[in-house]
Parts: sequence; C-alpha cells; structure tokens
Amino acid sequence: MVFITLPKIYVPRRLNVAIMLFMGCFLGYVMRTNLSINIIAMVENTNHSSTTPLPDYGPRYNWTANDQALLLGAYFYGYMLTSIPGGALAENLGGTRVLGYSFLLTGILTGLTPAAAALDKWAVFVLRFSQGFIQGVLYPCCHNLISKWAPPDEKGKFVASLMGGTFGTVITWPASGLIIQSLGWHWAFYVAAIVILCGMILWFIFVADNPGKHKTISVEEREYIEKSLGVNVSNKKRIPPYWSIMTSLPFWGLILLHYGSMWGLFFLLTATPKFLSEVLGFNLSSAGFIASLPHLVRMLCAFAFGSLADWIRKQGWLTVTGIRKIFCIPSHILPGIFLIILAYFGKDAYVSVALMTISLGFNGAASVTNLQNAQDLAPNYAGTLYGIINFLGTTSGFFSPMLVAAFTEENNAIENWHWVFIIGGLIYIIPALIFWLIGSGDIQKWNDFEGKKETTITEKL
Repeated sequence: MVFITLPKIYVPRRLNVAIMLFMGCFLGYVMRTNLSINIIAMVENTNHSSTTPLPDYGPRYNWTANDQALLLGAYFYGYMLTSIPGGALAENLGGTRVLGYSFLLTGILTGLTPAAAALDKWAVFVLRFSQGFIQGVLYPCCHNLISKWAPPDEKGKFVASLMGGTFGTVITWPASGLIIQSLGWHWAFYVAAIVILCGMILWFIFVADNPGKHKTISVEEREYIEKSLGVNVSNKKRIPPYWSIMTSLPFWGLILLHYGSMWGLFFLLTATPKFLSEVLGFNLSSAGFIASLPHLVRMLCAFAFGSLADWIRKQGWLTVTGIRKIFCIPSHILPGIFLIILAYFGKDAYVSVALMTISLGFNGAASVTNLQNAQDLAPNYAGTLYGIINFLGTTSGFFSPMLVAAFTEENNAIENWHWVFIIGGLIYIIPALIFWLIGSGDIQKWNDFEGKKETTITEKL
C-alpha cells in the first residue's frame, strides 16, 4: 500500500497572534456592550409619551434615566483606573498572562449580572465597575503584543485587528436581542459569559509574549520579525519615563486625538440602542441589529484604511507623520461632519441609521491615526502610552451617557437629541485640528531603553 505524505503547511505564528488579538478585543466588547441593549429589557418605560405595554422578557426595574446612565458608565469608571498600570503590567509580566486572566475573571462576573440586578442597582454598579477595573488592561496588553510581533510594514493590519472589539458589538447587540426575545434577558448574560470563558482557553493556547517565547514559531519567522523591529524594540524590563512622556507635545496631540475618537465610539456604543428603540421606534431585535451596522462598517473600513496606509508607507510616498495627519480627515473630520448633519436630518429613522453608519465607518481610519500613533512615538512603551491615552479617553464612556441623560431626562424625543449630536461632532473635529499642529509620527528620544536613568521631578525642579 502506498501512503501519500502531504506537505505541511506552515501558518505564520504572527498571523495566529493577530487573530487572537482580534478575538481578545471581540471578547472584551461582548462583555462591555451587552448591558447597552440588555438594559432596555430590564427597565420600565422612560418614554412618557408612549402608552404601548412593554413585553415580558423578565423582571423590570424602576431605574431612572440617570440610574441607567450611572450603570452604563460604571464599567468605564473601573476601566480607566487600570489603563495606565495595565501597560506597565504587560511590559513587565507579559501581555499574555495579564490579559488571559482578566478574561477569566470578567467572564465569571458577566454570568453573575442577573443575580446582582435582583439584589439592587448598586450591586450591578459594583459588578460593572469591577469588570471595567479588570478589563482596563485589554488594549495596553494588545499594544504591547503588537510592538513585539508586528513588523513595521504590517503595523496597520495588526492595529486593525483590534477592531475585533467592533465585531464584538456587531455580534453582541443583535444576538442579545434575539436571545432576550427567545429566552429572556438573563440568558443574554449567561451566553456571553460562556463565550468569554471559551475564548480565554484559546488565548492561552495560541499567544506568547514575543516571538522568542513562542514554542512552535519557525526560526526564519522569528529572525524576520526581530530583524525588522531592529533596535527600537527591546524585551528588557524598565520603568517607563513618565516625566518625558507627559511633557512630550506630540504625545499630548495623541491624547486629544484619541479622546475625540473615543467620545464618538463610546457615545454610539452606549446610546445607539436606546435611541433606535425608544426614539425611532425599532423593536428590540431590530434595534440590536441596526445599532450594530455602523460598527460592522467601521471594522471593515479599519482593515481597508490600515492596508492602504501600510501600502503607502511601503511605497515611501509619505512620511509616517504625513500618513497620520492626512488620515485624520476620514478618522475624525468626516465623522464629525456627519454627526452634525444627523442633528438636523435625523427625524427619518433610516436616514439616521445611514448617517450614523457613514460617520462610524469613516472612523475606521482611526486604525491609522490615534490607534497606531503610540507605536510610532515609543514602541518600547506602546502599552504604557496607550494605557495613558485610554485612561483619559475612557472618561468619555461615562460623560457621554451623562450628556444624553441631561438632554433626555424630561422627555426622550428626537428634538432632545439635537445638541447631543452637535456636541459629539465638534468633539470629533477639534482634536484633529490640534493634532495637525502638534502631532508627530517620529520615534521620540525617550524610547531609547539604553538611555540614561529618567531624571526625577525633584532633580528637574
């Protein structure tokens, strides 16, 4: 008998890591966004002009608009606290373990949400705060891993893999809507918990902190990655030069640019299901599906913009700084303009959906601007830099629900949303204009891990 030996197909391990980064962000957003749509089935009607009886998806709670804003923002209160130390933890303990164990803990807490709701709204607040606190390490860990695994000409595609969070929104909202209508809102939390815990197992199987620690990587691929990164990236442990970071003008340009993008994203994450269901009149499953559409388009555009930027960089047509600043037009300027248009032409339900989709779709170019700029300024401290900008950007996660509550507390009608969209558009546009003045794509001198010990603030004074 003749046996035919099939040639072994080698899958680049950095591709596996990129896929796992996509999955990790997906899991983070499954946990982060499920409350945005589940809460619609958990509360009593807040639209005083509607007399339609609410369907029975489980117990409903008398949580006011401000209570709901508090619960939706609770995750972000906790999330921002661990964003900064998350980068340092990843750089010193390894992004694989730090992020993997965070999935384990947040998966368990997601499954406990129905029990917390039965106790009191403050129990839900504590639980969501804890989830955010544990998951604050998510993106700092991801950026740390990208700095170790992504060759310069592939950075755009690697950073675009972080749009797995967007895909998490795309899947979670319609899936939660269907689960709620079929089984009740309790199961929307249980299913999410199971998915997160299963993903955690895959994470530990496929991810390593750097190519040198991966057990099955080929010598050729490891040497290629390490050679492409050159001397700008080190695996040595060192305390980040916080004074140099916080006194860097290009870094402040990045902080503002990231805040503008995060405001638009978190606003649409927390408010869109409520706007579509309670203001425009879509049913729960339709609201979940339609609310996820802008995030699907954002994810697809992120890969397209990321690949385009990588190609332009490889051709040498623009400097890295030029690429970052030009792509601010689709990532910030155009999304802001379309939100302002929505403020004036949002009375038609399908026009509103189209404008939100176009706005967030263009913001997919953030994979080339604010989401990638930390890798430019200091690849050795990419996790720390992203932790800092994420700490500040996350405040938009609880400020935007407060803004919505302030304008819709008395009556949740389309007219009450006008200034919400105007303010959101301006917060997109103004940071981009500032970044054009002070932003940069050049490696900063304080990235040099062999440089002299950071001068203390006391010595400087």
